[in-house]
Amino acid sequence: MSALRKRDVEEMMARYDHDPVGALSAALRVVLQQPHADWTELLSAAGFTDRRRRSLDALEPQALDELLAELNELRGLTTVP
Repeated sequence: MSALRKRDVEEMMARYDHDPVGALSAALRVVLQQPHADWTELLSAAGFTDRRRRSLDALEPQALDELLAELNELRGLTTVP
């Protein structure tokens, strides 16, 4: 797992309002070291619980916002396989 740099977080935050999946995908690609993975592949690789993965895959706003906050605050994920 890699940590997000300040620049990665700034780009994620700037992009999130108009493209949340794109912003989160870009950050997850860095964290998971999977530069070519798509959203579904990233969600699988992240080691999320089934419930969290389904919520993110369904693009539930609360789930997306929680992932944004986690990536912003921790510069990474709390759960990675």
